[in-house]
Amino acid sequence: MEQGLRNYFVVTAGYWAFTITDGAIRMLVVLYFHLLGYSPFEVAMLFLFYEFFGIVTNLVGGWLGARIGLNLTMHIGMGLQVLALLALTVPDAWLSVPYVMAAQALSGIAKDLNKMSAKASVKYLSGGGEGKLFKWVAILTGSKNALKGAGFFIGAALLESVGFRGALALLAGMLVIVLIATALLLPSGVGKMKSKPKFTQVFSRIPAINRLAAARFFLFGSRDVWFVVGLPVFLYEVLGWSFSQVGGFLALWVIGYGLVQANAPRLLRLFQRGQTRFKTDGDTARLWAFVLLLFPTGIALGLQQGWPAQWVLVVGLILFGIVFAINSAVHSYLILAYSDHERVSMNVGFYYMANAGGRLAGTVLSGWAYQTQGLEGCLWWSAAFVLATALLSFGLPQIDESQRQPETQKG
Repeated sequence: MEQGLRNYFVVTAGYWAFTITDGAIRMLVVLYFHLLGYSPFEVAMLFLFYEFFGIVTNLVGGWLGARIGLNLTMHIGMGLQVLALLALTVPDAWLSVPYVMAAQALSGIAKDLNKMSAKASVKYLSGGGEGKLFKWVAILTGSKNALKGAGFFIGAALLESVGFRGALALLAGMLVIVLIATALLLPSGVGKMKSKPKFTQVFSRIPAINRLAAARFFLFGSRDVWFVVGLPVFLYEVLGWSFSQVGGFLALWVIGYGLVQANAPRLLRLFQRGQTRFKTDGDTARLWAFVLLLFPTGIALGLQQGWPAQWVLVVGLILFGIVFAINSAVHSYLILAYSDHERVSMNVGFYYMANAGGRLAGTVLSGWAYQTQGLEGCLWWSAAFVLATALLSFGLPQIDESQRQPETQKG
């Protein structure tokens, strides 16, 4: 097997294993702390540091990866996740809100170190042109999201079968085995810059990357502003769904979203039939952002017109997920395509810092908007965020490998 392909499979397998633990620990925390009598607000607060430290980690992680290598930052992330899992195995008396928030902060740092490292590594391992790079990053990202949904199921099943602490111990043990295996199989120094970059260099000087990061902020804010709090609370309180129905539906949505994302290159080829050359560039990002705008707007209007809420939400969420997955896959490809090999880890870290910022803003806004404006208000905020994404995409350029200079040569 080609060396680059083998290393890609190793990185992907490690990312898969980590992602399962990430989905499982979220479901374990939500269900177990609900059983302990925590209020919904207290349960939501447990994840505040998880999201906040994603911003910090992506900013620092890209710089760190450029200095010590992406494989090492990936393994540091795995090690921190093991510590986060084991930290929650303490007696119930220790599990105060601040303590669990700290453990979740550790998990958030681990998750974003692992994600940044895995995705940036694809740039080095693909060794091919536009089509191959897009295909590999789409498979990595899409499969990750599908497995995160599977992690929801695994976390709930382990909680029921072996209990909270047994589940955490099993997940930690599995991740230790994967950490050792990937450390032995991967080459050292992937993504490590020859010169030691200064921390101030994490802020990109390429306008396309800055604009793409801003678009990413609003793209993921548009999802979480109704998906994180408003939607599950509405399904439970207004439509009368059970906890298992809400959790199962959202898990299936995440799995389906991931499968669409993994197949985004194939879907885009179908939509681009008749064109002389397959391309994915700024025009593609802008087009699909405007397509996405139709769905939160349409769902909000459908609810306001009094259409059957259950069908409006289920069908609307499925369609929103399909188009959102294509948008996300295009963005994930463009950040790698716009970056040169020398600075890819720093650019990816900066870009996913914006991604984490959008998720945090969406999460906080989701609770406030649902409390003051209901689910329809959340959806109108989502539409506004998608519109901002589309407008920012007007400045995204086409991909021209022959003219793109290394970033270190740009003034």
